[in-house]
Order: sequence, then C-alpha cells, then structure tokens
Amino acid sequence: MRTVVEVARAGHRVRCVLRAGHLAPRVLTQTDRAVTVALVATGALLLGGDHVRVEVRVGDGVALELVETSGTVAYHGRGLPSSWSADVHVGRGASLVWDALPFVVSDGADVARTTNLRVHDEGAALLRETLVLGRDGQRGGLLRSATSAVVGGADLLVEELDLTGPHTAAGVLGAARVVDSVLLAGARPPRADERADGRHHGWDGAGPDERRGVVVLDLHGPGALARAVGAAAHVADVGPLVGRWRTALRADAAAPEGTGAPTAPTADAPPGTTGIDDRSTPCMSPTT
Repeated sequence: MRTVVEVARAGHRVRCVLRAGHLAPRVLTQTDRAVTVALVATGALLLGGDHVRVEVRVGDGVALELVETSGTVAYHGRGLPSSWSADVHVGRGASLVWDALPFVVSDGADVARTTNLRVHDEGAALLRETLVLGRDGQRGGLLRSATSAVVGGADLLVEELDLTGPHTAAGVLGAARVVDSVLLAGARPPRADERADGRHHGWDGAGPDERRGVVVLDLHGPGALARAVGAAAHVADVGPLVGRWRTALRADAAAPEGTGAPTAPTADAPPGTTGIDDRSTPCMSPTT
C-alpha cells in the first residue's frame, strides 16, 4: 500500500496531496511555504508479507519536514518477506528534513529496505536512517538496505548494506547491532566552530564528532554522509550532528517571500475523495 505526501506552492499557500497506506500522513503545522507532516502507522508494522511504500514529492520553493510518531519494528515474518521503500523527489529551491526513528529488525524477519532520493541541483534534503538488529536479547533477522541519492542528475551516493549473511564477522558489523546514518544531499554541512587558535576543524563533524564515534564523509558532489556504529542506539548516535545540519538547512531555505508564523491545520477540511484519505487541498489535517 502506498503512502503519498506531495506538497507544492499554489499562490501564497501550500497545497498537499495526502494519501494513507500503511502510514497515514497528518499535517502538524504550516506557513505560506513550509509544512510539517507526521507519518502515523495505521497498524502493526512490519508483519510478514507487508510491503510499505512511501512516495514524497516536494515542489519548488517548499520546505517539508516529515515526523515519525513511532519507530518501525519488523516482526518475525513466519516465512514471509517484507519490504519498506521510499521514493523521494525534492524540487528547485525546496528542502526536506526526515529525521526518521529507529527501524528494528526482529529475529525471524526478512526485510528489504530501499531509499531512492532525487534532488534538484538547487534543492537540499536531510535524511536519517537508524537500523537496529534485534529487539532486546535478540540477534536480529535478515536485512538488505539500499540507498541511492542523485543531485542535479548526477549520482551522489549509491550504497547497499547486506546483512543476510554472517554480519557478525569482522569487517562487517562485528558485535555491533546499530547503524545510525544521516545523509545531507544538495548542500555541504556547515563548518565547525573555530578553535581557540582560529583554525577550523574543516567541515562540521571532522573533529569532535569523530572522537565521539561518528565518521563524516564528504561526498564527491554537494553532500555528506555521517555514520555511527555501535552495540546500542545510545552509543551509535548521530543525533547531535543531525540537529546542527538541519538547523543550517532550514536557515538556507528561508522563505524569500516571508514565512509568517506557523499555523495549526484548520478543522474544516473537505471530505476525502476516496476511502484511503486521498486529497488535494490547502495543507490541512485530513479527517477519517
């Protein structure tokens, strides 16, 4: 089942197409060019045989933030595989922040996770992915995670993580169970604060973040990838770096026409056009 979030400028407001699948989109706040949308699970996820697809389209000049209300647990599939995929497009002068919550792969799960990101050469996106093998006391099931990011028509990142084999081997994950990553596409991260001697650490994260176990990679194009690997989520945590990068991203994406104060969704949203809550309206929280 597809979950669709499409936002675009329409005069002096933002219009949305919101469609609920395994996840239901709900508008939290909005201005004349920025929208925050929550993704709310409509049931237990992921069960064996579940195939979740999220499609996100951010129109030119719009700033979208996606908020997850809970993490995702891939349960024992009872012999059935499951999948989770995201297809994301970010337009010219647009931005997306998706600070996703942990994705847990339980014993017996067999999951394929795919993220495809396409960003205009004048757009930017910040996506976080936290993969956790196993619930408490578990080793975790099978996971294949693939990420593809393209900026301005050129490949920025093509990566695949296959944890269907002996992932505890040295050089793979070893004793680690958590892989926490954040991808910045379409912009360079801000510089770190100057040190006492007036010199820079380089791009944000090259100094203190590496000492904290976060490795920051400057990509060949406009972007960067930060990653931490550890035995638990509080050990492998790129959260502080995500906070700094998203602040810079929001500052760069300030509205040229004036943003105005965030407003709560209005309550008089028109009824949905289908039984799966599919609509194109000014960004208002849909009713079911």
